[in-house]
Amino acid sequence: MLRYRADIRTLGILATYAALFLTGWMVAPTGPLLWSWVAVLSYNSWLCAVVAHNTVHCPVFTQRWMNRAFQVWVSLSYGFPISEYVPGHNLSHHRFTEMREDVMRTSKVRFRWNFLNLVFFFPAVTPAILRGNARFKQLRGSKISAWHNQFLLEAVVVWGLKVVLLLVDWRKALVFMVVPHLVANFGIVTINLLQHDGCDPEHPVNHSRTFVSPLLNFLTVNNGYHGIHHNEPGLHWSLLPAAHAARMRPALHPNLEEPSMVGYIFKAYVYPGRRLAYDGRPLVVKDLGPDRDWVQPEDADFARSRTKAPA
Repeated sequence: MLRYRADIRTLGILATYAALFLTGWMVAPTGPLLWSWVAVLSYNSWLCAVVAHNTVHCPVFTQRWMNRAFQVWVSLSYGFPISEYVPGHNLSHHRFTEMREDVMRTSKVRFRWNFLNLVFFFPAVTPAILRGNARFKQLRGSKISAWHNQFLLEAVVVWGLKVVLLLVDWRKALVFMVVPHLVANFGIVTINLLQHDGCDPEHPVNHSRTFVSPLLNFLTVNNGYHGIHHNEPGLHWSLLPAAHAARMRPALHPNLEEPSMVGYIFKAYVYPGRRLAYDGRPLVVKDLGPDRDWVQPEDADFARSRTKAPA
């Protein structure tokens, strides 16, 4: 049923989230244990956001109906309908990385203190993501029946369950559902800044920053290998390390292969906290102006292909 045996780990991430959520809801820990529980649950919800990202690029199961059901499960774990990844991420960010059509381009934050760029990247790009998704649904969504139907299924289940849980116990829902899902959304959007800020979007390999920490990539199903993912977005996550070594590393600038994401965050945003280009020069960030429309005529075929299981 699985296209790749490695996705047993993917299923484990989702099962862990479900166990943490259900146990937290039933036991309702208090004091320091409560906040520790919420922190672990939030981290695991972010891992589910990574799974959502992987899923819209590369289906997990061989059967289409199983992928449809799986996307609902992932949506419940991440907290948002994952079909919305297709327009904002696949069609805007991947096609037009760092250009005006990219609603998540890093040039939208230009604070002199780089730490503020990290903090405010999420609110800076989120309105454009929401507007772009709404425009896609208005112009193309209803014309792509498979994508549209899947999105509606996810939206009804996710938002319906959220309303029910808020009505049952709004305090528990806030702590165990709303907060972790917001943290997951913040994390999966903000990581784009780490992956692309200061890179060269026009270079065949230096367009993205890759994090090669074995521990990070074990815990995040190889999410650190972002450069090769951009070059081959349909490649399964389990194949990314070998593909990176063979097709990216030989021509990649050494500064774009970071050994630690935590170390990079501290270096880039805390101390010394300078905003630099990948080659070490001070980064001059240009204001590219307002977003340019990214909805393309062929988007219907592209989005349709994301809802089908490959042969």
